[in-house]
Amino acid sequence: MYEPEVTIITPTYNIVEAEKTDDFYLQINLLDKQTYPYIEHIVMDNASTDGTQDLLKEYKNSGYINFLSAPDSGKYDAINKGIIRAKGKYIGILSCDDFYHDITGIANVVEAMEREEADFCFFTAYCRQPDGNAFLYIPSMLNVFQVMPCSHQAIIFKKEVLDKLSGFDAKFKIMADYDLMLRLILGQYRGIFFENNIVTYNMGEQALKYSVQVEAECNHIFYKNYKGLYNLSNEALDRMVNLSEIPRPLLDKFAKFFPEDTDLFYERYEQMYNMRLENAQRLREQERNNRAR
Repeated sequence: MYEPEVTIITPTYNIVEAEKTDDFYLQINLLDKQTYPYIEHIVMDNASTDGTQDLLKEYKNSGYINFLSAPDSGKYDAINKGIIRAKGKYIGILSCDDFYHDITGIANVVEAMEREEADFCFFTAYCRQPDGNAFLYIPSMLNVFQVMPCSHQAIIFKKEVLDKLSGFDAKFKIMADYDLMLRLILGQYRGIFFENNIVTYNMGEQALKYSVQVEAECNHIFYKNYKGLYNLSNEALDRMVNLSEIPRPLLDKFAKFFPEDTDLFYERYEQMYNMRLENAQRLREQERNNRAR
């Protein structure tokens, strides 16, 4: 029976200094225990200066990884370089402190993708927050035109599709994964949902720390991907980014991408919009109260 190779790509930078060597060891150890026999692990290191390269050489000499250490312009640039080097038919992406906690996970996802002839597969994940708490991140693909529907760690991609899309748009330093997800859906690539939770990942601290940049990138991403469908004003773009409010003519065009779930698509849209609107109103009320003190 034919079993395609899977490539896991991990970008790294000074993980010794960041005290993430134990997390990285766990990632490698659990990949080694995967029941799927054909896994290639490529580590793309951003010319680390703290001993990380020596650590990577040890793992390479032990047969766990292949790695390249060279300057890059950010993690998505590094991942793109890994995609070019990947031998696998399928590609997964993990940061140095993420891991597949289900050792049968890759085998089960590959089996589902082969059976369904899928271009990508997405699944639930445990998300660890900076304070140490974790929650179950359940994908919401019907909300993809409003927010990132799942983490990129909880997706396995077909390499052929990533090649066609030229990988991630690396000019987006924080939200390039969202841009890629929109291009997958708008390009009508076939995605499937795998119900089991197989991965644990850490919430990106950049998205929390640089909220202004996140908003700016989302604004650009929406304009870039939607401009061929609808003439968006700056005000409409701002409301899409901050409130998940989509102009009705554009929303109706988006609904056509989910022909089997049209009613549910509109329902999920309203739920997300109302939730974002209530949150914005609550924040404004807090600001008014703070100014009144």
